[in-house]
Amino acid sequence: MIEVTPHLSVPSLTVEGTRLCVYNPTSPLDPDTCCVAYTTRCCGLLCDRCLYWRLLPVRPISKSALQTLQFGKNGYEPLENDRDTTLNNAVEPSHSPDTTGDTLNRRFTVAPMMDWTDRHCRYFHRQLSQHAVLYTEMVTTGALIHAEPARFLDFNAAEHPLALQLGGSNVQDLAHCTEMAEQWGYDEVNLNVGCPSDRVQNNMIGACLMAHPQLVADCLHEMQSRVSIPVTVKHRLGIDDMDSYEELHNFVDIVRASGCKTFIVHARKAILKGLSPKENRDVPPLKYDWVYQLKQDFPELEILINGGIKTLADSQQHLAHLDGVMLGREAYQNPYLMAEVDQQLYGCDQPLKSRKEVALSMRDYIAEQLAQGTYLNHIVRHTLGLFHGQRGGRQYRRYLSENAHKPGAGLSVFDEALARVPD
Repeated sequence: MIEVTPHLSVPSLTVEGTRLCVYNPTSPLDPDTCCVAYTTRCCGLLCDRCLYWRLLPVRPISKSALQTLQFGKNGYEPLENDRDTTLNNAVEPSHSPDTTGDTLNRRFTVAPMMDWTDRHCRYFHRQLSQHAVLYTEMVTTGALIHAEPARFLDFNAAEHPLALQLGGSNVQDLAHCTEMAEQWGYDEVNLNVGCPSDRVQNNMIGACLMAHPQLVADCLHEMQSRVSIPVTVKHRLGIDDMDSYEELHNFVDIVRASGCKTFIVHARKAILKGLSPKENRDVPPLKYDWVYQLKQDFPELEILINGGIKTLADSQQHLAHLDGVMLGREAYQNPYLMAEVDQQLYGCDQPLKSRKEVALSMRDYIAEQLAQGTYLNHIVRHTLGLFHGQRGGRQYRRYLSENAHKPGAGLSVFDEALARVPD
């Protein structure tokens, strides 16, 4: 059995002048028990947390290729005359790993919202903006591991760019679910460190993790080690009495050592003892200046802001200081504000869709989903705010609210609701 030795020697494979590192972070590297090892490019920096060299993924190596390695004076090397065999037996991934990190443009993102941002909501939002990054509802690791994952992970290809938000604190469970997300085709995985619900606190999920920055860093480090898609974190300014800027700075400083580069900051603290999740969205004061200061203190990080943002004009003001914005309730309740996101924030020149054009773009999707057994109300409930403040908007909402939930409700119900909105 070949032991991986911390920092005293770097296990390596030299191929065409490039030094690669063979690394297994959880157990000794054993060809008989480890069916897949990974070659990774060493960045030359010693990790101050675990004393292993920091490594960047390159590509997996098959078991047969792994068995052609020997431990030599320079670490792991191909056996004599087996260099070509080792490379030829590499298992090519289904995607090309982006070793530079992240290509998503998060200037505008829609927040993960429980019971709201399901797959039907996200398809609807995609009719409004082609560039906004959309996030799923939070899915716990337990739900993915112990239930049918397709129920939580399936999505329509039109939803890209799309991120899965995970809730959990078990390092290996989170890493496993991150692998599942990549296999399913998600563009990003986000770790929830902001949910204030007491239901998740009891399982060490959400905002309570802000009291454990090293655990968050460990989770993110392991999650990133398993995939090539970006892994990000969403968190609050603090929790309860841990609410100074110095403590927030310390949290980010520890977590960034994991290699995480994208921090989505809800610009309020969470009060876990005494406020409901709903109250935690409004009662703690917003402190945008703290988020701006984080960007000044950590300019190398991508920092997005969330909380209380109502308009694209608000978004533009924040983008003068930060890398991106995340809207939640406003994007859901007044979704048409997203119709100008591509033009105003991404510099696109496509013509603006009317509200009715957006609604009509949903018809084929609704018909397809109805044929698969989906209830009409599960889809159209997300469109209730589309005609907010417009003539006929109230009648549209009322007709759908009164009829879409009825047994057998079909596409004609949606058409009848639309007929109540003048052209």
